[in-house]
Amino acid sequence: MTIDDLHRHLKTASQTLTPQYTRLFHGRGNTYGAYRFLTVDSIDKVLFAVVFDANAEEDAIVSMLHTFYAEEKRWEALVVQQRYLPAAPASVIAGTFPDETFAIENGLKYHVNFQNAQNIGFFPDMKIGREFIREHAHGKNVLNLFSYTCAFSVVAMHTGAKQVVNVDMNKNVLSIGRENHRLNGIDTKNVEFMPYNILKSWSRIRKSGPYDLIIIDPPSFQKGSFAATSDYEKIIRRLHEFAAEECIILSALNAPELNSDFIKTLFRENAPEFQYVERLENLESFPEIEEERSLKNLIFRRRI
Repeated sequence: MTIDDLHRHLKTASQTLTPQYTRLFHGRGNTYGAYRFLTVDSIDKVLFAVVFDANAEEDAIVSMLHTFYAEEKRWEALVVQQRYLPAAPASVIAGTFPDETFAIENGLKYHVNFQNAQNIGFFPDMKIGREFIREHAHGKNVLNLFSYTCAFSVVAMHTGAKQVVNVDMNKNVLSIGRENHRLNGIDTKNVEFMPYNILKSWSRIRKSGPYDLIIIDPPSFQKGSFAATSDYEKIIRRLHEFAAEECIILSALNAPELNSDFIKTLFRENAPEFQYVERLENLESFPEIEEERSLKNLIFRRRI
């Protein structure tokens, strides 16, 4: 793929744009040759590009994006984030930031912040996982582990969940989670926000159980708090303590180096009463040359 090819790809992808968060180009899956270091998204009124690795073509790509932005006249700002630099700075290349910018998905809105280090507050590749929760959360008591900015909770409460308990040790992201509920007109009287280290807070988590639906969506690695290779099984071993008799689990993993069998084996060895049901399909807009390196959303159901 050349820069001209990339330009044509973006023009084609933008023809059917809606206000929803849309991945226009996903190079991270290695399906576009040398451009694995680049992603381009349409987020509300912002065209947002992320450069993951230093590259000799970066200046030329930014110039092409500026041309594309000017041609389309769809957005109020072009923002480029350099993830490979300390603090992952984001620069406004053209236009000005809108007063507010939202990730819009299936009629719901979520706050995003382009000045956040690395993550802007919303993970678009998890759309299928959120749709699964929307289909299964009605009337359920839901536990959302590693809740981040609580997008799963917003979806669950919007679809009629009985209660949602969000657990994340980062108080700041939980505060954004509260705002995401308010943004969508959701009463939070039946929503809990627990700013705790999950691995040290089992007694607190049990108090609001048992849970009919549990979401496990951890980072693959977070220095000093969580490593999927050693800590994921600590959660699975505890599931029997707070899961309802027919509990459904959405077990997520976004570590390219770990495949689906890693999670399946952990369940088989540590929680055999939870039977594997299926792996959810990923979005077509996030192509991956090796499927097992992509996001893994695995569904398990408890049978007693």
